Amino acid sequence: MWNYNFYVYITTNPTKSVLYIGVTNDLQRRLIEHHTNKGNPSTFAGKYYCYHLLYFERHTHIEHAIEREKEIKKWRREKKIALIKSLNPDMEFLNDTI
Repeated sequence: MWNYNFYVYITTNPTKSVLYIGVTNDLQRRLIEHHTNKGNPSTFAGKYYCYHLLYFERHTHIEHAIEREKEIKKWRREKKIALIKSLNPDMEFLNDTI
């Protein structure tokens, strides 16, 4: 298997009341897709306007990224917030840093 960049990421809505966890091989493109789909009721991220990036981590193998995504999705909200704050203490939107 080739080694590439894969990202597990967490986005939120403008009020930070909803979290979305995803995985992608192109974080910038994926954020643009989330922004384009805002308000689209056929997707979770679109329905809840989750296009603001709060957290991401890079993996070199897709299998590891998928495993990590599944792990984080099982966590309670409090643990997800603690993960975000471990790298982004003020929970600032990171879209412009990508």
